[in-house]
Amino acid sequence: MKFLSPTISRLARMRFWRVENWSRHPVAVQREVLQELVTAAQHTSFGKKHKFSTLFTLKEFKKMVPIHSYEDMKPYVERMMDGEENILWNTPINWFAKSSGTTSDKSKFIPISDESLQDNHFKASKDVLATYYNNFPGSDLLTGKSLVVGGSHQLNKMNEEIQYGDLSAVLMQNTPFWGQWLRTPELSIALLDEWEDKIEQLAAITAEENVTSLAGVPTWTLLLLKRILAIKGKTTIKEVWPNLELYITGGVSFVPYREQFDKIFGAKINYLEIYNASEGFFAGQQCPDDDGMLLFTEHGIFYEFMPVDQYGQKNPQTEGLDKVSIGKNYALVISTTGGLWRYLVGDTIQFTSLHPYKIKVTG
Repeated sequence: MKFLSPTISRLARMRFWRVENWSRHPVAVQREVLQELVTAAQHTSFGKKHKFSTLFTLKEFKKMVPIHSYEDMKPYVERMMDGEENILWNTPINWFAKSSGTTSDKSKFIPISDESLQDNHFKASKDVLATYYNNFPGSDLLTGKSLVVGGSHQLNKMNEEIQYGDLSAVLMQNTPFWGQWLRTPELSIALLDEWEDKIEQLAAITAEENVTSLAGVPTWTLLLLKRILAIKGKTTIKEVWPNLELYITGGVSFVPYREQFDKIFGAKINYLEIYNASEGFFAGQQCPDDDGMLLFTEHGIFYEFMPVDQYGQKNPQTEGLDKVSIGKNYALVISTTGGLWRYLVGDTIQFTSLHPYKIKVTG
């Protein structure tokens, strides 16, 4: 597969001009995203209630649509999970990403439309890849296998058409054929729910593969890597996977784990941080060790930023990209192609750069 590397690198570089374009014109791009979202959802139950067909400015949108917590959105989500259509979004919702908590009462079920998958999660993944190849044009990243380490991947059926599971399970189940081809292990093993059994099978199978990239939460990833070293009788992962060149991390701060990973890898590889949540794929580092992650502004999500001192206010105010400041704590508010409207994600972020817009998660 090594002969594919120059071709893949060229394709990634060809895509990179699009990344440059939206990152250079983020405010204009965000206006277009909002217009497309409101237009698409104007005939849904939510859109009719909030008069989307009459909204032509951001000011009108913010006046008509209040900021929503998950509890505010929950009645709509429950109707969608019962099979009703045109509730929050205008295309069928057959997938829900389950996050936070272990029971239905404590968990959030985030609607995932086909547009969520194609225009957000998969598009953002391709842009991360394009950016990586722009930085490392001689990379052999896609000439080997990609290993994604996750937790519980069990999918559950609400009915014949609607399923839910954690985000990684939903993404794996819907990955295009070319993504399945590049991934290890096979889907049936990746989706195993029993962690102890899964880690044994993951370790045994992937230890024999040519793994060139690795992604996952640091805690789970370290457990798997240690098991692989035990099986192979090696002291570093580079002895097992000599072509490994990239580890993608997210979900928690990588700083406390950096030293452990440097030691277990045994040789220099590139680290990239991404911000990919159930609600959307929001950002990714442009360069390894960059201060902050590039905000993805053309990926089916309209962003607002609520200063944290607005928490608890009757009508909390938000700021757009043209008004934000570096180093100030904001709560992330999003409207998405999955039907989340002015939704308070629950995370706080700071901007580390305004040209282009880069963020870091602060809480």
